[in-house]
Amino acid sequence: MADALSIIPASVLRNLADKLYEKRKNAALELEGIVKQLALAGDHDKITAVIKLLTEDFTLSPQANHRKGGLIGLAAATVGLTTEAAQHLEQIVPPVLKSFSDQDSRVRYYACEALYNIAKVVRGDFIMFFNQIFDALCKLSADSDANVQSAAHLLDRLVKDIVTESDQFSIEEFIPLLRERMNVLNPYVRQFLVGWITVLDSVPDIDMLGFLPDFLDGLFNMLSDSSHEIRQQADSALSEFLQEIKNSPSVDYGRMAEILVQRAGSPDEFTRQTAITWINEFVKLGGDQLIPYYADILGAILPCISDKEEKIRVVARETNDELLAIKAAPSDGFDVGAILAVAKRHLSSEWEATRIEALHWISALLDKHHDEVLSFLSDIFDTLLKALSDPSDKVVLLVLEVHAQIAKDTKHFHDLVVFLVDNFRNDNSLLEKRGALIIRRLCVLLGAETVYRELSAILEKEADLDFASIMVQALNLILLTSSELSELRELLKESLAEGAGRDLFHALYASWCHSPMAIISLCLLAQAYQHACTVIQSLVEEDINVKFLVQLDKLIRLLETPIFAYLRLQLLEPGRYPWLLKALYGLLMLLPQQSAAFKILRTRLKTVPSYSFSGEQLQNTSLGTSHIRGPNHIPVQDGEVKQDKQGINFALRLQQFEKMQRQHRARAKSQAKSQNTSASKVIQTAEGNGQLQSGTDANQPPQRTSRKGPGHLQL
Repeated sequence: MADALSIIPASVLRNLADKLYEKRKNAALELEGIVKQLALAGDHDKITAVIKLLTEDFTLSPQANHRKGGLIGLAAATVGLTTEAAQHLEQIVPPVLKSFSDQDSRVRYYACEALYNIAKVVRGDFIMFFNQIFDALCKLSADSDANVQSAAHLLDRLVKDIVTESDQFSIEEFIPLLRERMNVLNPYVRQFLVGWITVLDSVPDIDMLGFLPDFLDGLFNMLSDSSHEIRQQADSALSEFLQEIKNSPSVDYGRMAEILVQRAGSPDEFTRQTAITWINEFVKLGGDQLIPYYADILGAILPCISDKEEKIRVVARETNDELLAIKAAPSDGFDVGAILAVAKRHLSSEWEATRIEALHWISALLDKHHDEVLSFLSDIFDTLLKALSDPSDKVVLLVLEVHAQIAKDTKHFHDLVVFLVDNFRNDNSLLEKRGALIIRRLCVLLGAETVYRELSAILEKEADLDFASIMVQALNLILLTSSELSELRELLKESLAEGAGRDLFHALYASWCHSPMAIISLCLLAQAYQHACTVIQSLVEEDINVKFLVQLDKLIRLLETPIFAYLRLQLLEPGRYPWLLKALYGLLMLLPQQSAAFKILRTRLKTVPSYSFSGEQLQNTSLGTSHIRGPNHIPVQDGEVKQDKQGINFALRLQQFEKMQRQHRARAKSQAKSQNTSASKVIQTAEGNGQLQSGTDANQPPQRTSRKGPGHLQL
């Protein structure tokens, strides 16, 4: 220290700590000259002593003016050293860097100025302190003093110039420093970081693309910044990197895909759009590298398909189609289970479009990897079954297609139909609103006969008789009206002539017994007119209720549709089809005379020609021996006697029908009794509490309530 004091005049040291900038500046110039002379003389020990003096007595002084003088003095000493400054940098730079965190903004300003002058002198030798300088500049970029920010900006530009021309810069050491700061929210720091990323990426010898996964998330984070300028800078940097990815033969798609998947779910629209655009390019370029990430990528795409922004929806759909078209096998790392899990999760999405695409994925996997999907069936089957109650018709139709693919296996088909019946039982509105849609679509996908046979077998054993009756009525209406079931109707018309139709008639009859009107409709469809008459005549008072008459009204109207054209044409030959005429008259007798259905049927029967209908034939209808012909003009017996071994045993069928109807009547009586008991308890409770109306005499018998018969029912 004494050497330094003897080298530097006292006046210089005094002026170096003066409060006036000009005096400090002049002192620094004199100091520069002194150091230059020492450097020429090669006396580096004295130079070291001078630097030590400036550091300890000035830059570390509690006096702000001393610290300012010390900084300008260190810069002057570096200038004086010129080419020999490198060997003293470890003494010079650290105290300057320390001054960047000084409490006095003017000291921080002069620290920037000093380091700027030092950097101009040493240039490339400066790189050894790059990480510390970068850290300091990062903090200064957000300094509260505008002058300090301005000085730091000038220093930053100089450091960038030095780095771009240096061959000693280590990108490996710099990246961890950059990564640590990428999630800082300060806008000035963000601008500073994006600026450095852009500059380093422009240097041919620096491979920033290889380290992109380390700071990609931070760049995406800046896309939602409140500053338009920062968003623009981040987007520009990302666009440049994406272009480099397209032109690069080697890219680490996997690590970046994970980041993009997260960002695709950002609440910020611009971030989502950029992320989905990147994913789109990755799917096109990534190839085998992305196979392990398909499930994650799909999880990002599906929600974007329903995005509120059209641009995002368009890109998401394009990406989804690209992903669907890729052929990958489990042996290549394609995880069928993971894809199914994602699709299953998005079946619960609030957005219809997302649910639809999730189903498309399950369907595609069933096509490409059927056995693998079935191995995971227990994980998704319940969800697929519940999806049948989806509010969207499109979703329900797609779910049915998926179920049809699964139901190629008999067990799965049975489970599907059982679940459907359970759902219809538990949710009457589902049967009312969606029943026809679901049943008709299943018939198209799996075959009408197969579906109806399975439904009939299940309903035959149904314990809830009321539900069974409602379900059979719904199935019967679908059978009579749906174009998808036309082949089934044609098969039933052959019931009296061919084995296939007869087997189907037997299969449906057991469950159709739950509804008298369904049985009558089935008989009319199968041209079993004599049995229809027998069923009609077997009906008792309890069977002919409002529900029955409503169903009868529907049937009468259906008889006027093209589906029953064959039946109306048979009325042209009453002599050949006397039981048909008798069955229709039987239905007419059950209808209230004032009802529209009565008038429709009576009008139709009035058109039946009287020729070729003799008294003998009328007598035969009472004896039950009339022979009729089937639709292919094959003579058949429409009755219950003289049947061959392969014919329909109508006597046994009638017993089956009557047995089922007795069960329904018993159930109805039990329910009525239960309701009456409940009503009596309510009255007794009211009497006990004195709540009966004053005009009511509890000792008098109840008034008889007049009931109107079926003839008074208006339909």
